[in-house]
Amino acid sequence: MTDQEFEKGLAELMAEDVPGKGKKEKKSGRFWKKWRSFSRKKKIILGAVVVAAALFVVLKVKGGGKDGAVMVSTAPLEKGDVQEVLSISGPVSGTDSAEVVSRLHAEILEILVKEGDQVKEGQVLARLDSEDVQKEVEIAQNAYNLAVAERNEAQIQAEAGFGKARQDEMAAKRDYDRKAMLYAGGDVSQMELEAARDVLSEASRQVSTYTLRNGKPVANESYDLRIRNAEFELEKKRKELEEVEVTSPISGTVVRVNSRVGRFADTVDDDRPLFSIDNLEKLEMKINVSEYSIGKVKVGQKADISADILGGEKEEGIITSISPTGEEKGGGSTERVIPTTIQIQNPDTKLIAGITARAQIVLNEAKDTWVVPMGALVEKEGGTYLATVENNVVKMIPVETGVESDVEVEVKGEGLTEGLTYITSPMAFLEDGMTVVTAPVQ
Repeated sequence: MTDQEFEKGLAELMAEDVPGKGKKEKKSGRFWKKWRSFSRKKKIILGAVVVAAALFVVLKVKGGGKDGAVMVSTAPLEKGDVQEVLSISGPVSGTDSAEVVSRLHAEILEILVKEGDQVKEGQVLARLDSEDVQKEVEIAQNAYNLAVAERNEAQIQAEAGFGKARQDEMAAKRDYDRKAMLYAGGDVSQMELEAARDVLSEASRQVSTYTLRNGKPVANESYDLRIRNAEFELEKKRKELEEVEVTSPISGTVVRVNSRVGRFADTVDDDRPLFSIDNLEKLEMKINVSEYSIGKVKVGQKADISADILGGEKEEGIITSISPTGEEKGGGSTERVIPTTIQIQNPDTKLIAGITARAQIVLNEAKDTWVVPMGALVEKEGGTYLATVENNVVKMIPVETGVESDVEVEVKGEGLTEGLTYITSPMAFLEDGMTVVTAPVQ
C-alpha cells in the first residue's frame, strides 16, 4: 500500500467530520469497503496514521508545534521477543469415544450403569427382553435343520439313482454289443440294431444328469445353497441373541444415557445412541485451521490451552494429527479449513469433555531482536521504513519485517542501533529531512 493510498484513505475518513461536506454516506461507504480489503498489518498502520493525525491536530491546536513543525511521539528502539500466535477455539473430547446403539426392537429390562460410571471393554450396560429373539433363533435353527435333512435325502436319492442309471447303461451297452455282432452275421435287422443304440444313448444320458464329485454322485448344488442361506440366517439370529446384552465396545466413562427401562432399544429419541462412552484418561481438542495458516502448523508443535474452567491457568497441548484433506469452513465462506487434533498432556487436568477451549499455537518466533509496534512502520513506494528522529529531523530507515504478532513486528536493517529514537505513530506525509518536535513520552 503506497503513501498516496494512505493519504487518500485518511483524507476520506477525516472528511466525514468536516461540516458541510456533501455525500457523506457515499464517501464513508467507499472508504470502509476499501478498509475491509486491507490486510491486518495495513489496517494497523492506517489506524495508527489516523490516530497520529488526530493527535497532530490536537497538538497544533494547543500550540504544541514550533514554526509549523509537526509534533510526534517517539520511543527508543529496543530489542525483545516477538511471537506469531495462532489462536483457535474448539471442543474438548476424549481420545477415544463410542456411541452404543441397538438394532433390536426389544424392550429394555435393565440399565446397569449411569452417567459418570467407569466401564471396561465388553462390560454389560443393559439387558433387553430376549423372548422374541429366542423364538427367532429357534425358527432359524429349524429352517437350517430342514435344509440339511433335505440335502441328506437328496444325497441318498442321488447315490441310489446314479447306481441304477449306471446298471441300466451297462446292460444297454451289453445288449447293443451283442446285437451289433448278430447284425454283422445277418441274424438281426438294422432296425433292431438302431433300437438297441437308442436305448444305450438314453441310458448314458440318464447317467450324465447326476453331479459327480471325485467320481461320486452328490445332491444338486441348490441344496447346499439352501443350507448356506439357512446357516447365515441362524448365525444372524444367534448374534442378535447375544446382543440382548448391550456391552461397551471400549473402556472409558459413560457420559450419556439416552434411554430408560421399558423403552424399546432401537427407538431412542432424536436418533441418539443408547449410551455414549468416552475414554477420558486422555483428553484432546479438535480445531479447524485455516488453509492460509496450516502450512505453519506441524505435528509435534506445542499449544497453550485455556478455558474458563481452568480459572486463568493454562494446560500444555501437543498437535498429534493433521487431516490430509480440507473441508468447507461453512457460513458461505469459500475458505477451506483443515481438521487438526491437539492432545492435552496433563492427565489430571481440570478440563472436561464437552466444553469449548482455546488453543494458542506459536507459529513463528524471534528472540532478542529489534521490535517495534506494527503502527510504527511507514509504507511507501520504495518499501517499508522506520521513521527515526535525530536532532528533531526525520530520517527514514529502510527495514525488512520478520515475525509479526498482533501488535508488534520484528524489524531488520542497517542503521538500527540500541536507543535509536523512532516515531511510534508516524503520519503518512512525513518525509526524510522533515523537521519535527518530539512530544514527551507518556
